[in-house]
Amino acid sequence: MKYTPKSPAILLLQDGTVFYGKSAGKVGTDTGEICFNTGMTGYQEVFTDPSYEGQLMVATNVHIGNYGIKNDEAESSSIKIAGLICRNFSLYYSRKLADMSLNDYFIEQNVVAISDIDTRALVRHIRDKGAMNAIISSDEMNLDNLKKLLSKVPSMAGLELSSTVSTLEPYFFGNPQATFKVAVMDEGVKTNTLRCLSDRGCYIKVYPYNASYDEMSLWEPDGYLISNGPGDPAVMPQVVQTVKDILAADKPVFGICLGHQLLAEACGISTFKMFNGHRGINHPVKNMNSGHSEVTSQNHGFAISREDVEKSDIIEVTHVNLNDHSIEGIRVKNKKAFSVQYHPESAPGPDDSRYLFDEFVGSLKVAKSENVP
Repeated sequence: MKYTPKSPAILLLQDGTVFYGKSAGKVGTDTGEICFNTGMTGYQEVFTDPSYEGQLMVATNVHIGNYGIKNDEAESSSIKIAGLICRNFSLYYSRKLADMSLNDYFIEQNVVAISDIDTRALVRHIRDKGAMNAIISSDEMNLDNLKKLLSKVPSMAGLELSSTVSTLEPYFFGNPQATFKVAVMDEGVKTNTLRCLSDRGCYIKVYPYNASYDEMSLWEPDGYLISNGPGDPAVMPQVVQTVKDILAADKPVFGICLGHQLLAEACGISTFKMFNGHRGINHPVKNMNSGHSEVTSQNHGFAISREDVEKSDIIEVTHVNLNDHSIEGIRVKNKKAFSVQYHPESAPGPDDSRYLFDEFVGSLKVAKSENVP
């Protein structure tokens, strides 16, 4: 590959802060809510996670792109981040198994990146000021024009985004001869979540984000998984109603990330936008039942209300974040329904929490045995 000098690029935050850097990926302009991920590896899985829809990602690891892109390691069909901000963006890669460079991947999928940014200073600024919208550009350097474009970007609060990443039509995943049938509500599901279910004897039918209980129940699934995804759960009443219908039918339910928030909403627990979300692969969480701690993979900017949970007589707290004591897991009393705020499929991240898929399959076994004449 012939070296091509990088052209200038600019990052403008909603509060007026400006950073200058160099362009990578597509030449153009992208907008979104700025956030940062503390993971040291797994950038391809992060970039293709549908939960990042509408967000500009700051990579805190210094080197990005150095091991290239491998097609079968993507968590969805395309890059989902709105754009990338990093320190060192590698145009070359050293991994023999890689299919292409990160730069070619970004160009192919029309994603803008900006490098040579002081990401330590940027992350410290975001940590102090909170999440906000931003704009990155490699084809427009006029600040007044960028400010006009940025002023039109909607806030993540009140934004429904699952419809932009969910499947349009149901599809199947796994072995049709598997022991259990699981209906997945695709709010922005990751491929490895489906693999974790399939590996445990589940045949999966993935439904659009707003599928009704009546529609899914026609397939006669043994249980339901409400997936991760982007956006504000408080503006998804139709999906919340579907979760209520599943609970009323007393079916096994497992919620992940946005699915966790939707399960909480269905149980009368409100959600809120965090000052800064949790994004990384090293977040410590305590299992309140076992007393064990887990190192978890996380990606969320909303959380459920501790005050509402403490007032509820139907919700049990199962997991707590050891950094800020936010609620990371709940169980619905007298129901086969539970959820966690983090990503147990661990792509990327440690696999400390994959036991949760075993617990879900265990609830499917119980439910199936109860239905045997």
